[in-house]
Amino acid sequence: MISFNISTPDSALTAALTQKINQKTKPLGALGQLETIALTIGLIQQTLNPQLQRPAVLVFAGDHGVANAGVSPYPQAVTAQMVLNFLNGGAAINVFARQHGFVLRVVDSGVNYHFEPHAALINAKIAMGTANFLAAPAMTEAQCKQALASGAALAQQEIAHGTNVLAFGEMGIGNTSSASCLFSVLAGLPLAECVGRGTGLDDAGLAYKTQLLSQAIAHHGLTTKNPLQVLSTFGGFEIAMMVGAMLAAAESKAVLLIDGFIATAAFLVASRVEPAVLAYCIFGHCSDEHAHRALLAHLGGRPLLDAGLRLGEGTGAVLAYPLLVSAVNFLNEMASFAEAGVAEKVN
Repeated sequence: MISFNISTPDSALTAALTQKINQKTKPLGALGQLETIALTIGLIQQTLNPQLQRPAVLVFAGDHGVANAGVSPYPQAVTAQMVLNFLNGGAAINVFARQHGFVLRVVDSGVNYHFEPHAALINAKIAMGTANFLAAPAMTEAQCKQALASGAALAQQEIAHGTNVLAFGEMGIGNTSSASCLFSVLAGLPLAECVGRGTGLDDAGLAYKTQLLSQAIAHHGLTTKNPLQVLSTFGGFEIAMMVGAMLAAAESKAVLLIDGFIATAAFLVASRVEPAVLAYCIFGHCSDEHAHRALLAHLGGRPLLDAGLRLGEGTGAVLAYPLLVSAVNFLNEMASFAEAGVAEKVN
């Protein structure tokens, strides 16, 4: 099995970073989460003067056999259609990536479609979609290993080109079903707390989806919480590639900027493989997908935005990026009390 060596950032710099933050011309804690972000990035980079370079967003696309069971109001063909939209520059992630200066990579992890070669598309296809996990594991152990390795290699490639902050996005009709099962099984929570409407199910559709997924979990009857076995059973190729990419990015000491419910479910798997990955993570937003808030709470994550987003594609992560820039800039550029000649609080 592919392995990762992720070390927790050395905490020796915490006191100096905290002092630098506290000496800025503001009341203690007045910049809220920006102060936490500045501390996090400073510790990741092991410097009092962190820099964000060449931000990149990796959007992994894959199809799911379970989609054909009616767990989504959209047909499976939408996955390929949206990938083509990405390649043509017309999706929300294209707009936001351009706006915020992100390198955008679109990855065919396992879409049930044969794409023509395209300069903007990375062909890492494992298969033409996963198996239907209602009846069989979504992927074989070998396929899971391949997806992890491919995702890791893609993250390492961006980092080799100078990227030190990576956002993660996805596209795959049916992938909220995978994420719900991963969350429920790994966290030991009732499925009803882990299922949402996905791309817009009505009440009847949500009830049907919950029933099917409950049957799937019972069918497999996993007695282990081995994260990669759970991933192989219920995951998608795009989710598995995200797991590999996240672990490799943390191993290379990059900042991980996490998007919505599916990306956070991938991060849950990654954190069960290597708990140290948590120290490299910033959660971009809280999705409007029902279970994302619970998943963030389970991970102890505090999202930067809560704007009712539920699109995926990495959009929430990229939209949150300016807050990371502001956190780094205030740490590097804002005057201290001494520099500005401003009196500090009297104790």
